[in-house]
Amino acid sequence: MEQQNNEIISLYNRSFRELQEGEILSAEVVHIDREKEFVLVDIGYKTEGIIPIKEFLDEDGRIQVKVGDRIEAMLVQKDEERDLFILSKEKARQLRTWRLLDEVYKNDGTVKGVIKEKTKGGFFVDIDGVRAFLPGSQLDVRPVKDWDSFIGTEHEFKIIKYEKQKKNVVLSRKAAIEQRQKIMREKTLSKIKEGEVLEGKVKNVVDYGIFVDLGGVDGLVHITDICWGRINKDILNLYKPGDQVKVKVLRFDREKERISLGIKQLTPDPWKDAEKKYPVGKRLKAKVVALKEYGAFVELEPGVEGLVHISEMSWTKKIKHPSEVVEVGDIVDVVVLDINPEKRRIALGMKQVEPNPWDILEEKYPVGSRIKGKVRGITDFGIFVGVEEGIDGLVHISDISWTRKKINLHEMFKIGDEVEAVVLNIDKENRRFSLGIKQLIPNPWELITKRYKPGDTVKGTITSITDFGIFVDVGEGVEGLIHVSEIPEDTPLSEYKEGEEVEAKILSISPREKKIALSIKRLEEKRVKREEFRTSLAEILREKNVKLEV
Repeated sequence: MEQQNNEIISLYNRSFRELQEGEILSAEVVHIDREKEFVLVDIGYKTEGIIPIKEFLDEDGRIQVKVGDRIEAMLVQKDEERDLFILSKEKARQLRTWRLLDEVYKNDGTVKGVIKEKTKGGFFVDIDGVRAFLPGSQLDVRPVKDWDSFIGTEHEFKIIKYEKQKKNVVLSRKAAIEQRQKIMREKTLSKIKEGEVLEGKVKNVVDYGIFVDLGGVDGLVHITDICWGRINKDILNLYKPGDQVKVKVLRFDREKERISLGIKQLTPDPWKDAEKKYPVGKRLKAKVVALKEYGAFVELEPGVEGLVHISEMSWTKKIKHPSEVVEVGDIVDVVVLDINPEKRRIALGMKQVEPNPWDILEEKYPVGSRIKGKVRGITDFGIFVGVEEGIDGLVHISDISWTRKKINLHEMFKIGDEVEAVVLNIDKENRRFSLGIKQLIPNPWELITKRYKPGDTVKGTITSITDFGIFVDVGEGVEGLIHVSEIPEDTPLSEYKEGEEVEAKILSISPREKKIALSIKRLEEKRVKREEFRTSLAEILREKNVKLEV
């Protein structure tokens, strides 16, 4: 009972004490008068207070208060005539804000505010009813081009100039950011250890790697530490500022505050077990990822690439550039030829997927066998004849004819002509396949040596006449030469005609040099001697009266 009386007395005393203008009072909304545009509040005094209704309206004109709400308001004026107190909720709010600014400035803290509008050299910022100035140079730690994007946004600020009497407050968002970064930096540096896995945000992407913000501290993921696979600048396109990434601390220099990070180190090195996974001789499927003049790089798995050298692409084709065989993105069959995990190199072959056609060539075309094929190439030294897909046999000019000395291959053959030839030799190591056309028929020089010998008399047809003698076809296309010294002195060359048949004596036969030496002169001398002998013999017999029968 006594306690209740004390509360009544306290309330009574509070009601009749003298209130001072500028005092902050606690009030309860008891009535909202839209016509007279005020809000009536009970302040626990013998009289009530009013607050202009505009202090409760939002930007769209809607009242943001209702009967029963408790608010704080400042006593602005005592209207004794009407027995009313005029209050202001906004002035109370501003007073609280100034008190907050006093404390923030004194303790070097930060305060929140909303950037409202641009002005000359910066912005006006609303700090819960107090207007402050933000210079443009203090907007961010980096230069900002688009100031308009900050209008209407809330941020934390440092107070860099404070003159309460002049109502002058100058703010810096830049200083607040730097303070926050410093705190974050110290916290981050304290927990960074080599081998630690952290999460960060991509801050910047450059040609040589990615800078990651770990929390006030930046670390670099070098381009070589992004993935185990092929290193090229295209990999950087996978990242953009603002992306969240997980990284591993590779090296940390605490004095210089340099942090080297890795992304690929979050997964096992695929080369660690490559020798077991890709033994020599194993056949695999791989994706072509890059072409060079010397070959194609193919991916066996992410992080493991091998080279198919241009010489390992085909058994038979002479490839000048790998693009003749494959394109980037193709899936190809390859065989492991060699592997060096230390140097991260795998040599692969594509041609080894199929049998080497040169290995079966000897079985299919033994020496001495006859083949038919089309002329694929004509050169000054011979013709190339297609034998298999990608395999040509060479008929050397010396194996075209047994007897012809002057041969014009371009006149004798045309591309596409079908020819028959004999297999002379197969050199598998050097990829050479030798053919012969003249071998289709017996060597006429062997026939000539069997038919004739030096001293024999032969008949032949004059094929050509030169300054040094006469060429005579003695059969089988073999020509012999009657040198001018072997022509009778009384018979000039002009008396001989091409196509005329002559008779001559064989002086020598050289199958190796393909030469037959003939002589009309010696044949005539032989005939003369024979006649002289017959004449002498006849005279002797006549003298002895012996009748000679011929």
